Amino acid sequence: MTAYPLDHTHDTNAYGWPTGAEDPQTDFPIQNLPFCSFAVGMEPFRLGVGIGRMIFDITAAEQAGFFPEGLEAELAACRSGRLNAFMALGPASWRRMRHALFELLSLATLGQKRTDMATTCLFPMAAARFDVPVTIGDYTDFYASIDHATNVGAMFRPDNPLLPNYKWVPIGYHGRASSVAVADQVRRPHGQTKRPDDAEPSYGPCRQLDWELELGFFVGTGNAPGHPIAIGAAHQHLFGATLLNDWSARDMQAWEYQPLGPFLAKSFLTTLSPWVVTMDALAPFRVPARPRADGDPAPLPYLSDADDQSAGGFGIDVTVELRSTQMREKGEEFDTIATTDFSHMYWTAAQMLAHHASNGCDMRSGDLFGSGTISTPDPSAVGSLLELTKRGQAPITLSSGETRSFLVDGDEVRMTGRAVREGYRAIGFGAARSIVVG
Repeated sequence: MTAYPLDHTHDTNAYGWPTGAEDPQTDFPIQNLPFCSFAVGMEPFRLGVGIGRMIFDITAAEQAGFFPEGLEAELAACRSGRLNAFMALGPASWRRMRHALFELLSLATLGQKRTDMATTCLFPMAAARFDVPVTIGDYTDFYASIDHATNVGAMFRPDNPLLPNYKWVPIGYHGRASSVAVADQVRRPHGQTKRPDDAEPSYGPCRQLDWELELGFFVGTGNAPGHPIAIGAAHQHLFGATLLNDWSARDMQAWEYQPLGPFLAKSFLTTLSPWVVTMDALAPFRVPARPRADGDPAPLPYLSDADDQSAGGFGIDVTVELRSTQMREKGEEFDTIATTDFSHMYWTAAQMLAHHASNGCDMRSGDLFGSGTISTPDPSAVGSLLELTKRGQAPITLSSGETRSFLVDGDEVRMTGRAVREGYRAIGFGAARSIVVG
């Protein structure tokens, strides 16, 4: 049996009945069914899944008796409005719930049951408020793109851009879980900076605010302290993925990062998309891990697995768009700033998780880790302004005629992601979207 099975929920000929589910451009066909935590008006947040332009309310469907028997544990775990308890049940429960949702929302579901669900369980996405659907205990950010690591390293160490450990070990740092949010605003952080010609540092607003385009992965089931997660079993511990914007204050980072790495330059906010796309939904879009260049070392045995090498990557196109205050006031659309591809990552999600737990660190349901900035060998297909503008020395020009080296107040950043493969229905991640405020 393959580690990443496909089944009837991936059938390209299957369609959902809720509004918008048949639209070929939707991020949320019935083959996706991503989870969210949503509320309408002042009601409490509860768990739902996205389909078309609607949200299917899991709690309302349970209360109305629409789910089949045999899902008692899964439905009880979903009542809190957060995914942690459900994720802790493991892959068999995740799959049972996916199959039940698929059956309820399929065009094959007809008659009064479908009419009743449309009345009591479906809400327009446009009318909903969203929150992070997981209580995040710990957050770690990796540095898994060799192209990003090389691009950034070349700016600071032209003769030695890639440090010698990079090809041996997935590099990461512990981030700040409390400031991970579904946020429609990012407040410009204040901090200590020092320009090259200044005699001493000063404290004030960040002058070099940047975005970093990443995917975030949620741990579903954890491991006991002192018991590593084997690379061949890592896929059983990963629940799903989301878009992640690792906001970065570059001038603060340049002053503070030595010798212990990122601190206040990163901890002020990490923006997520409201949607968690499950690993089951992503199964058709798995691709081989990025081939290692001639002369690169093979991964050490604890990071090497045949299934992961053959299908541990993901073919996901991710895009960053920008709209200035001027563009928004004129009713103009976003400019596409960069489109890049997650399949170029040097380290797979399974390798990142296995390495994280390799020293006996106990991972817990709801832990989040970021992939690191998603960049490619193409200098226009990179995941940060730092790279795109060559550390601010080559500003980009927007369609409005404005230029940007880094973000200014009023800039609106939107990140999207879409998995596409011939023979399968494309699925998406919604959007992670925030406006910079002073």
